Amino acid sequence: MQLTQRHKAYWRRTFWMTAILLVIWFGVTFVVSYYARELSAISLFGFPFGFYMGAQGTLVIYVLIIWFYVRYMNALDREFGVSEGEDG
Repeated sequence: MQLTQRHKAYWRRTFWMTAILLVIWFGVTFVVSYYARELSAISLFGFPFGFYMGAQGTLVIYVLIIWFYVRYMNALDREFGVSEGEDG
């Protein structure tokens, strides 16, 4: 099956959005954890920032990543005419 320019554009935008969100996920998961001791010098809501990110911050960011991805992909699906729709 030959992919059209429209298919290629759809998958290119999907790929780049997924790549960007994975870089953010990696940064939140590994980079923040690696520098947790240095980040603990910063205080957030009375807690060291490293502790806050480990306990709550990363979970909030994960949920935001999922929320953004769903919204972006639904809009992209509608733009390219491949949405599943509310009707089924």
